[in-house]
Amino acid sequence: MSTGPADSSWQFVTNHTQVLLCIARDPDIRVRDIADAVGVTLGSAQRIIADLVDAGYVQRERQGRRNRYLINRDAPMLRHAAQEGHDIGGLLDLLRLAESD
Repeated sequence: MSTGPADSSWQFVTNHTQVLLCIARDPDIRVRDIADAVGVTLGSAQRIIADLVDAGYVQRERQGRRNRYLINRDAPMLRHAAQEGHDIGGLLDLLRLAESD
């Protein structure tokens, strides 16, 4: 029987949300550092970022040889009916509150 979060086979926060949090903490973060922080491969991190860009949650700006990421905090969370009326900024605020506890 599972006795704690470490014993679980599922994640409370998806990899997409974890990538979004990494970008929120550091808009100049490298993809390799995102991959390491989230625990995914470099290719997976690139695909997740592409998903977030394609969905309009993140904008990617080229700055020299690096990328800078901007989060569209007003983007609505429309992946599920229960998320209607909520935006990405609210999600980030909620998760940041949890981090400060």
